Amino acid sequence: MRLVQFHRHGDKGGIRVGVEQGEGLGVVDLKAFDPSMPSTMKELLEMGDKGLECAQRALSSGQCVVERSDITLLSPVLAPEKVVCVGMNYRDHCLEQNAPIPTEPIIFSKFPSAITGPYDDITLPSESQEVDWEVELAFVIGQRGKHIREEDALSYVAGFTVANDVSARDWQMKRNGKQWLLGKTFDSFCPLGPALVTTDAVKDPHNLAIRCLVNGETVQSSNTDQMIFKTEKLVAWVSKFVTLTPGDVFLTGTPPGVGVFRKPPVFLKKGDVVECQIDQVGSILNKVV
Repeated sequence: MRLVQFHRHGDKGGIRVGVEQGEGLGVVDLKAFDPSMPSTMKELLEMGDKGLECAQRALSSGQCVVERSDITLLSPVLAPEKVVCVGMNYRDHCLEQNAPIPTEPIIFSKFPSAITGPYDDITLPSESQEVDWEVELAFVIGQRGKHIREEDALSYVAGFTVANDVSARDWQMKRNGKQWLLGKTFDSFCPLGPALVTTDAVKDPHNLAIRCLVNGETVQSSNTDQMIFKTEKLVAWVSKFVTLTPGDVFLTGTPPGVGVFRKPPVFLKKGDVVECQIDQVGSILNKVV
Protein backbone atom coordinates (compact mmCIF):
# COMPACT_ATOMS: atom_id res chain seq x y z
CA MET A 1 0.00 0.00 0.00
CA ARG A 2 0.93 3.62 -0.51
CA LEU A 3 -0.19 5.54 2.59
CA VAL A 4 -0.30 9.34 2.44
CA GLN A 5 -1.14 12.36 4.55
CA PHE A 6 -3.02 15.18 2.87
CA HIS A 7 -5.34 18.08 3.32
CA ARG A 8 -8.20 19.06 1.05
CA HIS A 9 -7.90 22.43 -0.64
CA GLY A 10 -9.54 25.06 1.52
CA ASP A 11 -9.07 22.94 4.66
CA LYS A 12 -5.54 23.87 5.69
CA GLY A 13 -5.96 22.72 9.29
CA GLY A 14 -7.43 19.32 8.55
CA ILE A 15 -4.82 16.58 8.19
CA ARG A 16 -6.15 13.30 6.80
CA VAL A 17 -4.64 9.89 6.17
CA GLY A 18 -5.34 8.17 2.87
CA VAL A 19 -4.31 5.31 0.62
CA GLU A 20 -3.20 6.03 -2.93
CA GLN A 21 -4.94 3.91 -5.57
CA GLY A 22 -1.59 3.91 -7.36
CA GLU A 23 1.38 6.24 -7.69
CA GLY A 24 -0.03 9.65 -8.61
CA LEU A 25 -3.65 8.40 -8.66
CA GLY A 26 -6.70 9.18 -6.52
CA VAL A 27 -6.59 8.80 -2.74
CA VAL A 28 -9.04 6.89 -0.54
CA ASP A 29 -9.84 9.05 2.50
CA LEU A 30 -9.51 6.69 5.46
CA LYS A 31 -11.60 8.68 7.93
CA ALA A 32 -14.39 9.14 5.40
CA PHE A 33 -14.39 5.35 4.89
CA ASP A 34 -14.33 4.61 8.63
CA PRO A 35 -14.92 7.53 11.05
CA SER A 36 -13.22 5.59 13.85
CA MET A 37 -9.89 5.84 12.01
CA PRO A 38 -7.36 8.49 13.12
CA SER A 39 -6.40 11.62 11.18
CA THR A 40 -2.62 11.26 11.27
CA MET A 41 -0.15 8.64 10.07
CA LYS A 42 1.54 8.43 13.46
CA GLU A 43 -1.77 7.50 15.13
CA LEU A 44 -2.53 5.02 12.36
CA LEU A 45 0.85 3.31 12.88
CA GLU A 46 0.26 3.24 16.64
CA MET A 47 -2.85 1.10 15.96
CA GLY A 48 -0.60 -1.62 14.54
CA ASP A 49 -2.11 -4.29 12.28
CA LYS A 50 -5.66 -3.10 12.96
CA GLY A 51 -4.98 0.26 11.31
CA LEU A 52 -3.24 -1.26 8.28
CA GLU A 53 -6.03 -3.83 7.81
CA CYS A 54 -8.59 -1.01 7.77
CA ALA A 55 -6.48 0.86 5.20
CA GLN A 56 -6.40 -2.28 3.03
CA ARG A 57 -10.20 -2.63 3.28
CA ALA A 58 -10.63 1.02 2.36
CA LEU A 59 -8.38 0.62 -0.69
CA SER A 60 -10.21 -2.54 -1.82
CA SER A 61 -13.61 -0.83 -1.46
CA GLY A 62 -12.81 1.83 -4.06
CA GLN A 63 -15.04 4.19 -2.02
CA CYS A 64 -14.39 7.65 -0.56
CA VAL A 65 -11.89 8.56 -3.29
CA VAL A 66 -10.64 12.14 -3.51
CA GLU A 67 -9.00 13.35 -6.70
CA ARG A 68 -5.39 14.44 -6.62
CA SER A 69 -6.39 17.84 -8.00
CA ASP A 70 -8.49 18.46 -4.86
CA ILE A 71 -5.78 17.77 -2.30
CA THR A 72 -2.26 18.75 -1.25
CA LEU A 73 0.04 15.92 -0.20
CA LEU A 74 1.88 16.50 3.06
CA SER A 75 4.91 14.67 4.41
CA PRO A 76 3.74 11.09 5.15
CA VAL A 77 4.84 11.62 8.78
CA LEU A 78 4.65 14.88 10.71
CA ALA A 79 6.20 15.56 14.13
CA PRO A 80 7.86 12.17 14.65
CA GLU A 81 9.62 11.68 17.96
CA LYS A 82 12.92 11.17 16.13
CA VAL A 83 14.58 11.79 12.77
CA VAL A 84 17.60 9.48 12.72
CA CYS A 85 20.18 10.00 9.96
CA VAL A 86 23.09 7.85 8.79
CA GLY A 87 26.30 9.36 7.44
CA MET A 88 28.70 7.81 4.95
CA ASN A 89 26.46 4.80 4.28
CA TYR A 90 27.06 4.30 0.53
CA ARG A 91 30.28 2.65 -0.63
CA ASP A 92 30.39 4.81 -3.76
CA HIS A 93 29.86 8.00 -1.69
CA CYS A 94 32.82 7.08 0.55
CA LEU A 95 34.98 6.51 -2.53
CA GLU A 96 33.94 9.89 -3.93
CA GLN A 97 35.51 11.64 -0.93
CA ASN A 98 38.44 9.23 -0.39
CA ALA A 99 36.99 8.29 3.00
CA PRO A 100 37.41 4.88 4.65
CA ILE A 101 34.39 2.54 4.69
CA PRO A 102 32.85 2.86 8.20
CA THR A 103 32.96 -0.22 10.42
CA GLU A 104 29.88 0.84 12.39
CA PRO A 105 26.99 3.16 11.49
CA ILE A 106 27.63 6.91 11.81
CA ILE A 107 24.45 8.31 13.39
CA PHE A 108 23.33 11.92 13.59
CA SER A 109 19.94 13.60 13.59
CA LYS A 110 17.75 16.36 12.31
CA PHE A 111 15.10 18.05 14.43
CA PRO A 112 11.58 16.96 13.33
CA SER A 113 10.82 20.64 12.58
CA ALA A 114 13.03 20.31 9.46
CA ILE A 115 10.41 18.05 7.82
CA THR A 116 8.49 19.51 4.91
CA GLY A 117 6.18 18.11 2.25
CA PRO A 118 7.06 16.29 -0.97
CA TYR A 119 6.27 19.33 -3.14
CA ASP A 120 6.95 22.16 -0.66
CA ASP A 121 9.69 24.74 -1.07
CA ILE A 122 13.20 24.46 0.34
CA THR A 123 14.02 27.80 1.99
CA LEU A 124 17.61 28.99 1.62
CA PRO A 125 18.68 30.38 5.00
CA SER A 126 20.50 33.72 4.96
CA GLU A 127 23.04 32.16 7.36
CA SER A 128 24.41 29.72 4.74
CA GLN A 129 26.00 30.10 1.31
CA GLU A 130 26.57 26.36 0.77
CA VAL A 131 23.25 24.52 0.68
CA ASP A 132 23.50 21.09 -0.94
CA TRP A 133 21.26 18.16 -1.96
CA GLU A 134 21.25 14.51 -0.78
CA VAL A 135 18.69 12.02 -2.11
CA GLU A 136 18.06 9.28 0.47
CA LEU A 137 15.86 6.24 1.00
CA ALA A 138 13.98 6.78 4.27
CA PHE A 139 12.06 4.29 6.35
CA VAL A 140 9.50 4.75 9.11
CA ILE A 141 9.19 2.70 12.29
CA GLY A 142 5.84 0.95 12.77
CA GLN A 143 6.07 -0.45 16.28
CA ARG A 144 7.78 0.30 19.57
CA GLY A 145 11.00 -1.56 20.32
CA LYS A 146 14.33 -1.55 22.18
CA HIS A 147 17.29 -3.91 21.69
CA ILE A 148 15.70 -5.24 18.50
CA ARG A 149 17.45 -8.24 16.95
CA GLU A 150 18.64 -7.81 13.37
CA GLU A 151 16.65 -10.87 12.23
CA ASP A 152 13.43 -9.31 13.63
CA ALA A 153 14.16 -5.74 12.56
CA LEU A 154 12.10 -5.53 9.35
CA SER A 155 8.93 -6.37 11.27
CA TYR A 156 9.43 -3.07 13.13
CA VAL A 157 9.50 -1.08 9.86
CA ALA A 158 6.16 0.22 8.53
CA GLY A 159 7.46 1.25 5.12
CA PHE A 160 9.71 3.35 2.94
CA THR A 161 9.64 6.87 1.52
CA VAL A 162 11.90 9.36 -0.32
CA ALA A 163 13.90 12.01 1.53
CA ASN A 164 16.20 14.88 0.66
CA ASP A 165 18.75 15.42 3.44
CA VAL A 166 19.31 19.08 2.54
CA SER A 167 22.60 20.20 4.07
CA ALA A 168 24.32 23.53 4.73
CA ARG A 169 27.91 22.41 4.17
CA ASP A 170 29.52 25.51 5.72
CA TRP A 171 27.76 24.80 9.02
CA GLN A 172 28.26 21.02 8.73
CA MET A 173 31.96 21.06 7.86
CA LYS A 174 33.44 24.31 9.16
CA ARG A 175 31.23 25.74 11.94
CA ASN A 176 29.62 24.51 15.18
CA GLY A 177 32.73 22.50 16.11
CA LYS A 178 32.08 20.38 12.98
CA GLN A 179 29.07 18.84 14.70
CA TRP A 180 26.63 18.13 11.85
CA LEU A 181 23.31 18.96 13.53
CA LEU A 182 22.94 22.68 12.79
CA GLY A 183 23.93 22.35 9.13
CA LYS A 184 21.32 19.61 8.69
CA THR A 185 18.35 21.02 10.54
CA PHE A 186 17.35 24.42 9.16
CA ASP A 187 13.60 24.68 8.56
CA SER A 188 12.53 22.86 5.35
CA PHE A 189 15.78 20.81 5.21
CA CYS A 190 13.97 17.45 5.24
CA PRO A 191 11.50 17.11 2.32
CA LEU A 192 9.77 13.73 2.67
CA GLY A 193 7.25 11.77 0.62
CA PRO A 194 5.24 11.43 -1.45
CA ALA A 195 3.91 8.27 0.26
CA LEU A 196 4.80 5.74 2.92
CA VAL A 197 5.12 2.57 0.83
CA THR A 198 4.51 -0.41 3.10
CA THR A 199 7.30 -3.00 3.31
CA ASP A 200 5.22 -5.67 1.56
CA ALA A 201 4.98 -3.41 -1.51
CA VAL A 202 8.75 -2.93 -1.91
CA LYS A 203 10.32 -6.04 -3.43
CA ASP A 204 13.87 -5.44 -2.18
CA PRO A 205 14.64 -2.09 -0.53
CA HIS A 206 18.35 -2.75 -1.01
CA ASN A 207 18.15 -3.01 -4.80
CA LEU A 208 16.44 0.19 -5.91
CA ALA A 209 17.67 2.78 -8.41
CA ILE A 210 18.08 6.13 -6.63
CA ARG A 211 18.52 9.50 -8.37
CA CYS A 212 18.63 13.23 -7.76
CA LEU A 213 18.06 15.84 -10.46
CA VAL A 214 18.72 19.57 -10.18
CA ASN A 215 16.90 21.63 -12.83
CA GLY A 216 16.34 18.42 -14.80
CA GLU A 217 20.02 17.43 -14.87
CA THR A 218 20.95 14.17 -13.12
CA VAL A 219 23.44 14.88 -10.34
CA GLN A 220 23.16 11.63 -8.35
CA SER A 221 22.48 8.18 -9.80
CA SER A 222 23.17 4.96 -7.93
CA ASN A 223 21.45 1.97 -6.34
CA THR A 224 20.56 1.19 -2.74
CA ASP A 225 22.65 -1.98 -3.10
CA GLN A 226 25.59 0.34 -2.37
CA MET A 227 24.38 0.74 1.23
CA ILE A 228 26.97 -0.38 3.77
CA PHE A 229 24.55 -0.82 6.70
CA LYS A 230 21.15 -2.00 5.54
CA THR A 231 17.75 -1.35 7.11
CA GLU A 232 17.86 -4.32 9.52
CA LYS A 233 21.32 -3.40 10.84
CA LEU A 234 20.33 0.25 11.35
CA VAL A 235 17.19 -0.66 13.32
CA ALA A 236 19.12 -3.10 15.51
CA TRP A 237 22.02 -0.68 16.04
CA VAL A 238 20.03 2.44 16.92
CA SER A 239 17.63 0.48 19.16
CA LYS A 240 20.61 -0.40 21.40
CA PHE A 241 20.70 3.28 22.37
CA VAL A 242 17.12 4.52 22.21
CA THR A 243 13.61 3.11 22.24
CA LEU A 244 12.12 3.33 18.74
CA THR A 245 8.49 4.42 18.49
CA PRO A 246 5.89 4.43 15.67
CA GLY A 247 6.52 7.30 13.27
CA ASP A 248 10.26 7.57 13.89
CA VAL A 249 11.97 8.39 10.58
CA PHE A 250 15.35 7.02 9.46
CA LEU A 251 17.32 8.56 6.57
CA THR A 252 19.69 5.87 5.34
CA GLY A 253 22.46 7.86 3.62
CA THR A 254 23.19 9.30 0.19
CA PRO A 255 25.05 8.12 -2.93
CA PRO A 256 27.81 10.13 -4.68
CA GLY A 257 27.17 13.27 -6.71
CA VAL A 258 26.55 15.84 -3.98
CA GLY A 259 27.49 19.42 -4.78
CA VAL A 260 30.24 19.91 -2.20
CA PHE A 261 32.53 17.26 -3.74
CA ARG A 262 32.20 18.57 -7.30
CA LYS A 263 35.11 20.43 -8.83
CA PRO A 264 34.41 23.27 -8.44
CA PRO A 265 31.71 22.78 -5.75
CA VAL A 266 28.11 23.52 -6.75
CA PHE A 267 25.44 24.72 -4.32
CA LEU A 268 21.72 25.38 -4.58
CA LYS A 269 20.45 28.83 -5.47
CA LYS A 270 17.05 30.48 -5.55
CA GLY A 271 14.89 29.19 -8.39
CA ASP A 272 16.54 25.74 -8.56
CA VAL A 273 14.25 22.71 -8.64
CA VAL A 274 15.44 19.53 -6.93
CA GLU A 275 13.83 16.19 -7.73
CA CYS A 276 14.63 13.04 -5.74
CA GLN A 277 13.53 9.71 -7.25
CA ILE A 278 13.62 6.14 -5.96
CA ASP A 279 12.19 3.28 -8.02
CA GLN A 280 9.04 1.66 -6.53
CA VAL A 281 8.87 4.39 -3.86
CA GLY A 282 8.24 7.59 -5.80
CA SER A 283 9.64 11.07 -6.36
CA ILE A 284 9.58 14.40 -4.55
CA LEU A 285 10.02 17.78 -6.23
CA ASN A 286 11.02 20.87 -4.29
CA LYS A 287 11.72 24.40 -5.48
CA VAL A 288 14.47 26.40 -3.79
CA VAL A 289 13.31 29.82 -2.59
